[in-house]
Amino acid sequence: MKRFLLCATAAAALAACNNNGAGSKTSGTDSTLNHAFSNYEAHFIDALWKENPDWATNVGFHQYDSVLIVPDSAARQSSLAFAQQHLDSLKSYDLKALSDANKIDYQLIQNYLESVQWNIKEQKGSEWDPSSYNVSNTFAFILNENYAPLETRLRAFGGRLQNIPAYYEAAKKQIKDPVPELTSLAIDQNNGGLSVFEKDFADSLKKTSIPAAEQTAMINSAKTATKAIRDYADWLKALKPEHPRSFRLGKALYDQKFKYDIQSSFSAGQIYDSAVARKAFVHGEMTKISRQLWSKYFGTAPMPTDSLELVGLMIDTLSVKHVKPEEFQSAIEKQLPSLIAFIKEKDLLYIDPSKPLVVRKEPAYMAGVAGASISAPGPYDKGGNTYYNVGSLEGWPKDKAESYLREYNHYILQILDIHEAIPGHYTQLVYANRSPSLIKSLMSNGAMIEGWAVYTEQMMLENGYGNDEPEMWLMWYKWNLRTVCNTILDYSVHVKDMSKEDAIHLLTKEAFQQAAEAEGKWKRVSVTSVQLTSYFTGYKEIIDLRAAYKQQQGQNYNLKKFNETFLSYGSAPVKYIRQLMLKGE
Repeated sequence: MKRFLLCATAAAALAACNNNGAGSKTSGTDSTLNHAFSNYEAHFIDALWKENPDWATNVGFHQYDSVLIVPDSAARQSSLAFAQQHLDSLKSYDLKALSDANKIDYQLIQNYLESVQWNIKEQKGSEWDPSSYNVSNTFAFILNENYAPLETRLRAFGGRLQNIPAYYEAAKKQIKDPVPELTSLAIDQNNGGLSVFEKDFADSLKKTSIPAAEQTAMINSAKTATKAIRDYADWLKALKPEHPRSFRLGKALYDQKFKYDIQSSFSAGQIYDSAVARKAFVHGEMTKISRQLWSKYFGTAPMPTDSLELVGLMIDTLSVKHVKPEEFQSAIEKQLPSLIAFIKEKDLLYIDPSKPLVVRKEPAYMAGVAGASISAPGPYDKGGNTYYNVGSLEGWPKDKAESYLREYNHYILQILDIHEAIPGHYTQLVYANRSPSLIKSLMSNGAMIEGWAVYTEQMMLENGYGNDEPEMWLMWYKWNLRTVCNTILDYSVHVKDMSKEDAIHLLTKEAFQQAAEAEGKWKRVSVTSVQLTSYFTGYKEIIDLRAAYKQQQGQNYNLKKFNETFLSYGSAPVKYIRQLMLKGE
């Protein structure tokens, strides 16, 4: 991976590229002001990495790899001062006089800074979320990514080790009445990352010519760090808070978090209402398909009069077609070439063959939230691997594994690959790293990213993927219902106090999910908030944008052009991309 933008001057050169991006020219813009804003962006990014060294490392800026910030009150005050300083700086730029591309960057920076303030002053997650304290991820990144010689990376690793004991001591002082579910997650994830320090680091040192005395000192530091991590997990296990906080966020905090995290043109309540309406529509479509397929699978047997029972029976029948537990990861790998071939055949969008996608077993330090995910290189590490992380079924009881595999059956596994890999997350993130705007790549919008992945599922089927089989459409509607019910579940649990019993009923009876999947989703909604709404929100906004774009273009409408133009703006909120793509509407 190339390391570049090593100074503010180099950063300015890239930031200035914003003025050459799609939709960047606007009549009435001030070229002097835009040039000044590009220089400001470079200064902001340079200061951002000094304030957030972990983030810097993970996006490929390695100047601060050896720095681990201790999360104490001084660090919080530093973050607040940083946010206020740059909010004040933004006021010196007239938003209306900036180019279209720079307007988006301005709003992304502003949203980020305001969210920093809100997180510290109002949400106060550092007090009740023990899982927010976990050093394993960045250390593992330094070990595993070949962005610099191994000895260089190991010395940075060794430098970061020094602050681990102080890091976890500070964490203990911050935590007040933590959420029990987040406490359990913190224990699991911190213990899951111990092998990075106990084994992986030592194994890597053996491959170098670092002097023996220096290696010994580094190993001793790793042992001290390991003890601090283990002590933190043990401290959490022994913690008995008198008034543990509920994991439910509550309406006031939820609405604000939705505003900052999702950056939608809709409110959280409006998205919830849209999801409820979408659920009713999808149920209707699934009922039609199930009636169409009934005789094929059930012959002359009487058809249930209850539509949800009918759909549930059809889904259960189709779900028995799945891979064996030990073949789960290999089956995912085998499907990827056929997706690429289909996209090329239908000319849906360009797929860059030079960007590697590596399917791997989900690392232990990432476990506990989702069964499949993408880890992509940042905009500074454009040559790096993109990892498709797949949860392992190793050691699972037979009945639990069977339930999980019925959920990710023959049809759903293909849709999962579309969503997570091609042309979903993997493809979108490759495009995002090509965006001329560094800010749009760095401050990526989760709803746009997840929404694109959901949108591509529908797009692929609309263009004939799966041979237009009603079985594939039925299973996609089931999968789409998951997206819809993610929003309903998240809002209902965190705002409307939905019980676990009602949540499981929603997921198993109305979304037709397997028990194992429903239990996993309940765990996820108890350790996250708002993120589950990103899928449906982004999907809805992209589908709405495509319809408006198609109407505007008329006979000139081209799906490939829409897809590639949309992706060219980086991972910006859809509401801002819409402004650029429908400009003059």
